[in-house]
Amino acid sequence: MASSPILTTSLPQKQLTTSSSAGGFRLPPPEKLAILLDKSESVDLVKQIHAAILRRNLFLHPYHPVLNLKLHRAYASHAKIRHSLSLIHQTIDPDLFLIAAAINTASTNGLSDQAFLLYFQLLSSETVPNEFTFSSILKSCSSQSVKAIHTHVLKFGLGLDPYVATGLVDVYSRGGDVVSAQKVFDRMPERSIVSSTAMITCYAKQGNVESARALFESVPETERDIVSWNVMIDGYAQHGFPSEALMLFQKLLAKGKPKPDEITVVATLSACSQIGALESGRWIHVFIKRSRIRVNVKVCTALIDMYSKCGSLEEAVSVFNDAPRKDVVAWNAMIAGYAMHGYSQDALRLFDEMQGTAGLQPTDITFIATLQACAHAGLVKEGVRMFESMGQEFGIKPKIEHYGCLVSLLGRAGRLKQVYEIIRNMEIEADSVVWSSLLGSCKLHGDFVLGKEIAEYLIGRNITNSGTYVLLSNIYASVGNYEGVAKVRSLM
Repeated sequence: MASSPILTTSLPQKQLTTSSSAGGFRLPPPEKLAILLDKSESVDLVKQIHAAILRRNLFLHPYHPVLNLKLHRAYASHAKIRHSLSLIHQTIDPDLFLIAAAINTASTNGLSDQAFLLYFQLLSSETVPNEFTFSSILKSCSSQSVKAIHTHVLKFGLGLDPYVATGLVDVYSRGGDVVSAQKVFDRMPERSIVSSTAMITCYAKQGNVESARALFESVPETERDIVSWNVMIDGYAQHGFPSEALMLFQKLLAKGKPKPDEITVVATLSACSQIGALESGRWIHVFIKRSRIRVNVKVCTALIDMYSKCGSLEEAVSVFNDAPRKDVVAWNAMIAGYAMHGYSQDALRLFDEMQGTAGLQPTDITFIATLQACAHAGLVKEGVRMFESMGQEFGIKPKIEHYGCLVSLLGRAGRLKQVYEIIRNMEIEADSVVWSSLLGSCKLHGDFVLGKEIAEYLIGRNITNSGTYVLLSNIYASVGNYEGVAKVRSLM
């Protein structure tokens, strides 16, 4: 145990001492040490207290379980997770409170395997888990493991505990299991704003904005916090109801409380970008500045995206250049902005700068934006090189969106047979959108023979949409085959 880094000390011993009547120094009582741990401002002080506890054999003191718990929480609060979790392995017969706290620490820090290991150790010791144990382990649950934990919850009679039930609703929500989440929620004798927000989130994620709004409205206005408002606004924005998102944002402002935060404005800016509401987006930008909302990288990215999609590339560039910190998502947004406005060379220049100046690796989204830039400008050589570099240089496997960009690029350039072969040899199955893009290129370049062959191939394999039939009908009409036109129209 002496080799453990937890025992390291570096601060003067007098920080832990109080004066005695003889003028010497002595270690504060355990109760005082517990208070010092709660108020510790540095991990060095925590280590010093820990070392003093071990030197004075306070692990034999009746107050030691409390000190152990305080040590665990102190280490965790200073992000020393390894130190925090090692306490439980160094403790003989740890009590329920320490184990539950360790499970919570592991779960909160994404250490799901360790959280479940501690939970199973708890069960094997025949210690009965409490509500804090379950609310902690639920943070580590997946959509598969939650069923087993839910069974344990019911076995130990904690199904109606508000914290445990809220945790269950949250896990089921994350897994998209609306039915299970609804059952747990309906059985709750008391519902807090946290549990209601978890259920609203569940509805919103599944696109059921009507049920989400009904539950949102059932929560008393005085109890609604900014989290519940954000979930509802974002639910509208993410599922095709941008106008409703903006109206709800206006309602929030009219209420005066709670105050919007970064998440609120990101969701609202997304709504603006969907309907091209440039003036509303500008007003929100001014509101952000006046309200002193923290302009983090997500807010900057949302502003770049909004200005780009609303037609003001200059303002998007201004936000991008002024951003104090830019992650790959922000760079992607600006590259996409240049691409959609036809500034393909600027998009490719930014792609190079992102890797060189910023030192960031491109993602699959980056390549979608750059390939679109190449397609808009007809940069065939650059586009093909970009597509090939995805796998060869960056180990990114092309998705259907990347193939769609490549098909559009080569199709516009008239390389129709090459595109046809690429689609037929793709590692993933081409969807109707990719095929329709090729058909459109056939019509554009007057290759009605290949267009007819492709269209009939699609219809024979039922890989069609309404656009496919329309294109085939137009191809038949272009060569005067009106019998073919009538046949296609009968299939529509």
